[in-house]
Amino acid sequence: MSDDFPDYFVYVLRNGAGTLYTGIAKDVDVRLDAHNAGKGARFTRGRGPWSVAHIEGPLPHGDALRREAALKRDRAFKASLKAGSSLET
Repeated sequence: MSDDFPDYFVYVLRNGAGTLYTGIAKDVDVRLDAHNAGKGARFTRGRGPWSVAHIEGPLPHGDALRREAALKRDRAFKASLKAGSSLET
């Protein structure tokens, strides 16, 4: 499959302590299950359970990676998610 196909989603997870984790995946539900099973990113292990706080996409792979990086730097966006709002697009 080509990177030109918009088949990736950018997601932000939140746990009960308000910690946020941002990533990309083709299937966010499957990825969320992996994070909650301790098989996702090392950062999420032992910090769950996680729930989806925000999703964007579908996007081409390169665009999803750039958007993920932008969200990780966006302090105002992260503060709004920590406050409990969701900005799904």
